[in-house]
Parts: sequence; structure tokens; C-alpha cells
Amino acid sequence: MREARRLVIKIGSALLVDRAKGLKQAWLSALALDVAEARVRGTQVVLVSSGSIALGRIVLGLPAGALTLEQSQAAAAVGQIRLARAYEEVLAPHGITTAQVLVTLEDTTDRRRYLNSRATMETLLGLGVVPIVNENDTVATDEIRFGDNDRLAAQIAVTAGADQLVLLSDVDGFYSANPKEDPTAVRFDLVERITPGIEAMAGDPISGLSKGGMKTKLMAARTAVAGGCAMAIMEGSGPRPLKALAEGASRTWFLPEGDPQAARKRWIAAMKPRGELRLDAGAATALRAGKSLLPAGVTKVTGTFGRGEPVAILSPEGAVLGKGLVRYTSAEAKAIAGHRSGEIEAILGYQGRAALVHRDDMVM
Repeated sequence: MREARRLVIKIGSALLVDRAKGLKQAWLSALALDVAEARVRGTQVVLVSSGSIALGRIVLGLPAGALTLEQSQAAAAVGQIRLARAYEEVLAPHGITTAQVLVTLEDTTDRRRYLNSRATMETLLGLGVVPIVNENDTVATDEIRFGDNDRLAAQIAVTAGADQLVLLSDVDGFYSANPKEDPTAVRFDLVERITPGIEAMAGDPISGLSKGGMKTKLMAARTAVAGGCAMAIMEGSGPRPLKALAEGASRTWFLPEGDPQAARKRWIAAMKPRGELRLDAGAATALRAGKSLLPAGVTKVTGTFGRGEPVAILSPEGAVLGKGLVRYTSAEAKAIAGHRSGEIEAILGYQGRAALVHRDDMVM
């Protein structure tokens, strides 16, 4: 874990919030030390945090038991601002700037929103910021109903191109059965491949505060490993959980299928192009050297496509050089084709992105 280039950490509600006392300040301060040490090692860190509803319901004095959708959304609105402030206060003494990023699963599945999320996350991490990601529970419905922060963490890991995801939970790994119900249950140290047999072992939620059970964690693992990201499940209630994980604490690691960049390239390569971008000789040479595609190098745009949709990239002679996710609609691409990036604002009326297709969204 100490060699992670980009690490996503998911924090469950039960770790952060005590039913009677509220936020577990000492635990959060200890986690901040782990994050600071990771940053010193050169690891970029993203935190995906549950807890806004659990914290908000305490502040509002809502009764124990199931909340209505409206009560959950109100609790999230109250709890989220306190949660974000808590992270800011524990990380600031380490010289770490934080950012609040509120998303839903929908934001990572819609191509346009996905590109926006990816670009924002990449910029924040490039600036040395630690994003604090949570579901936008004040407007989401399905996410509150099903408690999908485990799967959201996996989606964020794939979106950010992380190579490792750690789910800090109230269980110390993946078991052959629910260990609180079956004394013969065995914990797996390593899962090399998620088979139907492994899937059949997943049980139901066993925590009173968190909604995500082992089934959602296994779904998260499937998403993460397919995106080239290793994933660990560990019990995180002790101080310095990441330090403990690095030193061999009980956990289950799920092995990735390749690396994040290779997985992303396979995903793009499998898409059916919605249009074509023909290049001049200079742009074709630049792309072969690993550069992004700028509007100035495009001589012709064909097809009808939206922002974030796949397009074929053609040589001056019409041969297919590769595929990519385009950052403009077909109408916008036609308008800026052949123009320098500095002219985009004057042509479209707003300051767009410099690249028509970024190299990270392209496979040659």
C-alpha cells in the first residue's frame, strides 16, 4: 500500500459517528495523520466519506430507526456541512487543502458528467488538494435508499484512475459467511478473481449505522478490479487504520485486472464511434508522440455526437489512428476545427477546454 500512486479511501458511517456523542474527533484526527504520511510518500489521496445523514440526524434529534426520504435528505443537508468542516479542520494543520465534491452514481455513468468529474478530480489532485467526496444525498433518492457509498467509492476510484481503493469498514475483510452468525466463517486474505462462488458468500448488512453490506462491497470490488484498481476491505475503527493496513492488519485484498490506464484504454477501444475527426499531418505526428488532440489539428468533422461520446480519429489519408472521448459536441467541434485553443472562447462564447480529445481519453 505504501507504493500506491493514487489512493481512494472510503470511510463508513459507523467509523465516523457515535450514536450518542456524534463525530469521533479523535479517530478522524488519527486518520488525518495517515493521509498526511501518504502525501509525504508522494501518494495522491481521495476520501469518499459516509456520515452526513448519521451526523445530521443526531444534530436534528431525529428518532432511532428508519428515516423517511425527506428526513434523510434534511439530515444530509445538516450533516454534510459539519462533515466537510471536520475534515478541513483535521487536515489543515498538516498543510493539506481540502475540497468538497458532491456527486451521485449518475454523475459517473453519464459520459458528459463523467468527463466533468474526471477533469475536476484530476485538476484538484494536480494542485495537491485532497478531495472529500460524498453522495449528494440532499437531491439523490436511490443512493439514499440503497446506501451505495461503497460502489460510489469504486466508481470514483475508476474515474480518478486510482491504483488502490481501501474500504474502511466495521468488518476486517471478506468472509465465506457472516462471521457474526457463523462461527466457521473463514476470512480471505486475498481474492484473485471474483467467481460466482465468491459472490454467493456475500451476506447482508450487519452494522446499525452503515447501510452498505458485504454485497455492496463485493459489487464495489468488481467495479474497481475491472478498472485496474486493487481493493482492500479492512476493519477501520482503530487509530491509524492505514498505518495498520500497511503493517499487515487483517484485511482482504482483491487483485486488479491489469492497471488503471490499460483498463481505461480497453473500455474506450470497445466503444462504437459516433463520429470521425480527420487530422492534418502535424496533429497525427503529435498524437503518435503521446500528445492530446487540439482543435487546430483537425481538418474535418463528420457524424453527430455529444460531449463525452466516442469518435474515431483519422489520419490525413483517412486511416483510423485510434478512438477517443471527445470534449465537445459535433456542432462545437466543427466550429472550432482548425482554430487555436486560444480562439475557442471567441468562437463558442465560453472558455472551453484546450484539448478536443485529451490523451487520457484516447487509445491509439
